Amino acid sequence: MRPRPPIKGRGIFSGTGLVIAALAVTAAALLYPLWSYAGRQSPAAGATVLSTQTVTTPYGPLSTQDQDFITKVRLADLWELPAGELAERKGTTAAVRTAGQHLVDGHTSLDAHVRTVATQLGVPLPNEPNTQQNQWLDTLGAAQGEDFDRQFAGILRLAHARVFTLVAQVRADTQNSLVRDLADDANATVLDHIKVMEATGYVDFAALAKELAASPAPVPTPPAVAPSAAAPVTPAPGESYSMPPATTSPPPQTSSP
Repeated sequence: MRPRPPIKGRGIFSGTGLVIAALAVTAAALLYPLWSYAGRQSPAAGATVLSTQTVTTPYGPLSTQDQDFITKVRLADLWELPAGELAERKGTTAAVRTAGQHLVDGHTSLDAHVRTVATQLGVPLPNEPNTQQNQWLDTLGAAQGEDFDRQFAGILRLAHARVFTLVAQVRADTQNSLVRDLADDANATVLDHIKVMEATGYVDFAALAKELAASPAPVPTPPAVAPSAAAPVTPAPGESYSMPPATTSPPPQTSSP
């Protein structure tokens, strides 16, 4: 039998050639995304993004969460100390006045600590309360009598509940030794203030739960100043009050004759 003559058009389009071509197309499709991504972002670029979120200090990395925490501790000092002074003057029960004194004492000490930490870490601090905190102070300034007691206990218990979770998160996450010490101090201070608010007997826990479940609108932080320009909070001389027994309900009201 004579051999068959070659068929025109075969060559690379033979069965073997088609298989090779298909494999080449598949490989190109798989490699193109990797090549194009490498062209858009290199590993060095990703490292740069991460490095801008954390500052290296002699006391360990300082994250953006750490810096935000330092700012919020200072903000708490700026409004809770004057709120405590209002309670010392306007509280109608010994428990409310005692809670006010705890706020004054606690935030005087905590403010000295946070200003020292801010100076060592170069974190700017605000010198005035934020919008929400000023509104709370206005509310307390206008309230009188038992209404003041209830407003004071409710507002301060809510504020401390919110910051309590922040302190715990920072203490768990931070790698900075100065921030850890500040978080320990803040934790002890906030817990003490939660207890003295509850000891007034004026905390409405049902209303508190609703407030905590709601998502608060973000409130802008006032302009920051250099740590060395942060004015310390200074309480006015006041009377000292002993801590009353803890209660779970408001003191009984006496009916007028």
